Amino acid sequence: MRLLALALCVLLPLPVIATELSFDAAWTQLQQVSDKLKAQQQQLERANAQQESGNDLSLPSINIAGSYTYLEKPIELDLRDLNPLASLNPGSLPPAIGGAIASIPSSLFVTPFTQQDVFRASLQALWPIYTGGQVSAAQGILAAQVAEEQQAQLLASRELFTQLVDRYYGAIVTKAVLNTQEQLVVALTEHVSHAKALEQQGQIAAVERLNAEVALDNAKVATASARRQVQMASIALDRMLKLSVTPSSPLFILPQDPSLPRLMELTMTQHPALKLLAAKEQQAKGLEDMEKGKYYPNVFLYGNYSLYEDDSLMSQVEPDWMVGVGVKIPLVSRDGRSGKVAAAKSAILQARYTQAQTREDLSLLLDQTYRQMEQAREEYQSLATTESLAKENLRLRELAFNQGLSTSLERVDAQLGLTSVMTKRLAARYRYIQAYAHLMSISGQLDEFIARARVLEETNAN
Repeated sequence: MRLLALALCVLLPLPVIATELSFDAAWTQLQQVSDKLKAQQQQLERANAQQESGNDLSLPSINIAGSYTYLEKPIELDLRDLNPLASLNPGSLPPAIGGAIASIPSSLFVTPFTQQDVFRASLQALWPIYTGGQVSAAQGILAAQVAEEQQAQLLASRELFTQLVDRYYGAIVTKAVLNTQEQLVVALTEHVSHAKALEQQGQIAAVERLNAEVALDNAKVATASARRQVQMASIALDRMLKLSVTPSSPLFILPQDPSLPRLMELTMTQHPALKLLAAKEQQAKGLEDMEKGKYYPNVFLYGNYSLYEDDSLMSQVEPDWMVGVGVKIPLVSRDGRSGKVAAAKSAILQARYTQAQTREDLSLLLDQTYRQMEQAREEYQSLATTESLAKENLRLRELAFNQGLSTSLERVDAQLGLTSVMTKRLAARYRYIQAYAHLMSISGQLDEFIARARVLEETNAN
């Protein structure tokens, strides 16, 4: 038996010990392990690298060019094809002179300029000094793309923040609901016990005891469902943080709600979505400048230095190096410049209209979320009186039932009523935290939410 126990200890996995984690620590953990944030960071790194590559657009390009050419025949010059020899009529010359010229071998009149195999190698440089603003426009587009990715990263971070709030405090709420259901099961178990005793004494009918047992069975089913909700909430939080955790921060209701005008001001001046659209507008403007720049001339410096050449006469005649200034003026092109300029202007207007619509949407979202937070607070506070009434009603119904003055159904209804009120108050606190976190996320005040949660946790610990 001892060997079997040891074998089971080796084969069975050790239970995972959950780590107590405050919301502050959970947010830090999520920022470190989130694959979504890591992917967004790599997107930003790529944009930064592309921006750095854009700095090279204004630099000269230098390259080594080499070539091998095989000619049909070497390039040669026959002096007899040049004046004055070409214009001479041999018959008109004196016989002595004509005979002397005829005695000269024809190969002596031929001068080879190149060989049949031509090898060349040179160092070439090209430096654009004026491109009609195309280089600066391209660099501006790359800088705007970096700004866009920065704002996209902030949006992803805020979205993760609200998801963490939902899962972190959702795990707390589901556990609190489970505790409430377990208390209900305990209370109804005790009630069933009392009902059985009173039935044996003949003070109540069997139907009263059956009502109590049915209510207990239903409560056990609800408790099992609540337990599964706790498990699912814990799994969702653990998977998100990639760590088995137990939330330690309490649910809360703020003593005073934040100022809506202040939230509106922060949102309209700092929201990443608005800045992202502004970056898109800058990209569209840069694209328009690039297309307009194609109408202007391009001015460039160029140079060439021969690194290797053969021993032909052509190579001796050609200079070893050359530099110069070039101008390229576009007259007629087939790349549709005018259409591209019009498309860029449409993209600018689209970004502006989208920005205006986003402002309206954010303003409406703030108003709706703020009122949801206020409604959750009011519901939580109003249910406090209802909870006190439910507790008093349960106490009176229990006394009356024990004295045979009330039915089991009334006693059970009172118990269920108290449980329902307690659950509703928990749900109201959860909705309040969700709305408050959403407001802080929209206005960019994540640190304020974390600071308040930390203070409340310290107050609760003391």
